[in-house]
Amino acid sequence: MKIVTFNCNSVRSRLEAVLRWLAEHSPDILCLQETKVQDAEFPAAAFADAGWHVVFKGEKSYNGVAIVSKQPADEVSFGLDTDPKDEPRLAHARFGRVHVLNTYVPQGRDIEHPMYAYKLEWFARLHRYIRKRFEPSAPLLWCGDLNVARHPIDVSSPETKKDHVCYHQAVRDAFEEVLSFGFTDLFRHHNPGREDYSFYDYRAPFNPERKRGWRIDYILATAPLAKKSVAAAIDITPRTRPKPSDHCPLVAEIQM
Repeated sequence: MKIVTFNCNSVRSRLEAVLRWLAEHSPDILCLQETKVQDAEFPAAAFADAGWHVVFKGEKSYNGVAIVSKQPADEVSFGLDTDPKDEPRLAHARFGRVHVLNTYVPQGRDIEHPMYAYKLEWFARLHRYIRKRFEPSAPLLWCGDLNVARHPIDVSSPETKKDHVCYHQAVRDAFEEVLSFGFTDLFRHHNPGREDYSFYDYRAPFNPERKRGWRIDYILATAPLAKKSVAAAIDITPRTRPKPSDHCPLVAEIQM
């Protein structure tokens, strides 16, 4: 099984790029974040015409998640268990025995801003959601733009980012608490010392050789799937093409 997560930063603006990537790589499942479109305007027909199934939940101009797949999902739901459910930030789909969680975690704005406290609580609510619905022995994949860099290797110049909402100690601790459920970070599992990033800010010229970015996109697996994973990599090619997202696709392969 090949599974991919990609913050497309507007599915309508990036539709051609997404469909091209799907045609080139043929994943089994693609999780999209920041689709930034109301459900009535989601380009579902374009995916269907290309032979893909897609489920989605969005809103105008912000947030939004979608799961694109070769086979239709057996079960789909959106949002957390408690209010605000934040449906455009969480999609759950089951494919046979495998469960996929696709999340777009709040960015947080600034560590003094109320949205940062909301971000920390969002991780806690997500942890409760996962513990309520699953056992660590369940085949579960958690994917998405999680807006947190785990370790110094996951961000350029980490000594300057200590008060950034995606690297502040409190958010890293909140992330680790969710990971304690039994998740393995598949990219780091297969690339223990590799300094690759999945996000490159538009405000700086794209140059992966300069190593100025963040690894904030993840594919995380519980033990039944982690032990079957064989590879994980970040594909920077779409970032080099016209009208790119500021994120890159992250790909993991699991032998089922």
